[in-house]
Amino acid sequence: MSLLRMEAGPLGVAVRPRVAIAVLALALTGFAALVVSVSLGTYAIPLDEVLGAVLGTGDGAADLIIHQLRLPRALTALLVGAAFGLAGAVYQAVTRNSLASPDLIGIAAGSGAGAVTAILIGGVTAAGAGTFGAVPFGALAGALLTSAAIYLLAYRDGTVTGYRFVLVGLAANGALMALTRWMLARADIDQASRAMVWLTGSLNGRGYEHVQWSGLALALLMPLTLALARPYQLLQFDDDTARSLGIPLKHSRIALLVLATCLTALATSAAGPIAFIALGAPQIARRLTGTAGIPLVTSALTGSVLLILADLASRLVLAPTELPVGVLTGAVGAPYLLLLLARANRAGKGG
Repeated sequence: MSLLRMEAGPLGVAVRPRVAIAVLALALTGFAALVVSVSLGTYAIPLDEVLGAVLGTGDGAADLIIHQLRLPRALTALLVGAAFGLAGAVYQAVTRNSLASPDLIGIAAGSGAGAVTAILIGGVTAAGAGTFGAVPFGALAGALLTSAAIYLLAYRDGTVTGYRFVLVGLAANGALMALTRWMLARADIDQASRAMVWLTGSLNGRGYEHVQWSGLALALLMPLTLALARPYQLLQFDDDTARSLGIPLKHSRIALLVLATCLTALATSAAGPIAFIALGAPQIARRLTGTAGIPLVTSALTGSVLLILADLASRLVLAPTELPVGVLTGAVGAPYLLLLLARANRAGKGG
């Protein structure tokens, strides 16, 4: 109930039935998508065999396909989607800008540059990019350095406006993408090809080590983010209002941005820089709940549902050929971004 109260609105003073229904519907949809994702594929597995394999009573063939291929992939999709959705909600709420998504403002690009550096230096394979090796730490270092640089460059007159943060982030995104391409151009062709597969954004080949890494990191970062729900909600007002209600603006904003950056690095290290999820999930969640602000829990659940459905579609649309999920989400995200820009232009916000 306390988690739902956070979703109720900017002050979170009451639980609205629409919020509770949205959270429940998203949770059920995510579970149903998990079961369907494990069941469908080149070799279809009946739902009763899926449950049997999960419980350890299925036949050998089904058990091998589920536990070695499909279940770890589906679980990783849910966890990575939740991290992207939560990170996008924090960035958009703190900057008060619906375009402040980590995949647009350079955070994901910084995380990707750090991870690619780890891949090229350490010779890590793309399939192993989400393990407890150098790649997650490279992704985290790249994301934190990028976030700090953007914040310092956007800081002026004692504050950081969302519009300036986004503009600086867009510039950083272009610079970091160019840096990544330069590193790939100078790398050994085998290492560069592995890094390029990872940079596309894919859940192929994910195992339980990715589930463990993503689950442990999300179990740490999500409670810390939810613990800052009150400053998160108040920062969606203007600075004067938040300050009058006793919120230390600078420290609260920095703490939330650091957590969002860590969430982005977690998701990127496990699956690569997947577009659209962090951009679209918070806006979809706000429309589902009908709240004035951007809800945290619903954004995370929306991100999970979006990514697992996108991964399922990437496996089935052109079967037996499999698309990287990042290609599919990027194709969907491009027109959505144009729609956001058109709406911002009509509202006179200038992006």
